Amino acid sequence: MSVWIAIGVTALGCYAVKLVGLLVPAGALERPLVRRLAALLPVALLAALTAQQTFQDGQALVLDARAAGVAAAAVALVLRAPFLLVVAAAVVVTAGVRAMGG
Repeated sequence: MSVWIAIGVTALGCYAVKLVGLLVPAGALERPLVRRLAALLPVALLAALTAQQTFQDGQALVLDARAAGVAAAAVALVLRAPFLLVVAAAVVVTAGVRAMGG
């Protein structure tokens, strides 16, 4: 039963966040600082999620094949490769390191 309570509380919380977003005056959203933060926030959240999923296993810091894949993607980005090539480089390097036993 506690799972359903958690689901209900989460649903109400999501609804409340949406409602608060609708109640914010339009003038507050037009400020340059708010616009800049709104543009950068998704990038920061995605970077944090990527770092957590890549370098964490439970409570431990790990460096494994995923880290090699992220490094390959970073190199491809520095070389200004197209997005699909960046993803392909990360996949190939990660698979190669795992195939070699890492």
